[in-house]
Amino acid sequence: MDEGLFGPRTVTWHLHADPAMWIAGICGLYLQALHPRAVAAVVQNSRFQDDPLGRLQRTGDFVATTTYGTTAEAETAAARVRGVHRKLRGTDRRTGEQIRLDEPELLRWVHCAEVTSFAGVVRRAGFPLTTAQLDQYFDEQRRSAALVGLDPAEVPGSGREMAAYFARMRPQLRRTDDSDLIYRFLHRPFAPWWLLPVNLGYLPLGHLAYSVLPDWARRVHGRPAYPPPVVAAGLRGFRAAGLAVPDQVRFRYPGDHVQRALDRLGAAAAPTTGVPSSP
Repeated sequence: MDEGLFGPRTVTWHLHADPAMWIAGICGLYLQALHPRAVAAVVQNSRFQDDPLGRLQRTGDFVATTTYGTTAEAETAAARVRGVHRKLRGTDRRTGEQIRLDEPELLRWVHCAEVTSFAGVVRRAGFPLTTAQLDQYFDEQRRSAALVGLDPAEVPGSGREMAAYFARMRPQLRRTDDSDLIYRFLHRPFAPWWLLPVNLGYLPLGHLAYSVLPDWARRVHGRPAYPPPVVAAGLRGFRAAGLAVPDQVRFRYPGDHVQRALDRLGAAAAPTTGVPSSP
């Protein structure tokens, strides 16, 4: 039976189903925006400002498909993304040089910022993750890196390697007009004005996602964050509210990726609120 790229015995399978992934995903966008070339390429090529919900939904669908879909579904989704990246170009605002969206340096940055945010935020929200399991997660995520065209051997595969990567990258990161645009975008209402309850619910979450960035990243952005007690309470409260939703509902929305995986593999494959003792 095809478990896909990961399967129920991986850390990825359980961590990516956690409700705190909503906040982790937005946090990753704030972090990604600090790379001047990467954020310039996004701003110059994406319609995210015209279709914010659609853009976030497509990103979420890609992560969910590569996690819970069949091998063929994951490879098809990845081929589509590689094809888009291969065609698009941006311009470095400082030098005028052309930026290829499929440059390994940029793909590696986006990958590392994303998976570091996923693991770090979900862990802070209360998902129990040991150091060994964190290392395993980063190693597993090399499979995701390969999907977008990276050499897995050149992608950090442990917590120590990931920390060393960010230490090397930090001198290149800075606040720019493009990062400010992303900051403002992630703080504004996403839904139409007539969905006022949705917007009122999102706005504090947008700043909570910013507030869970590493201290050094918030210093680069140069914006204040919620106080630590508010961050801790917000993260755990959001996760608790998500876990209170029955699995029969939670595994079907916003997409039905998890439920389709359970239909394929059986109820015993259901993601848990922590990593099983023998993943």
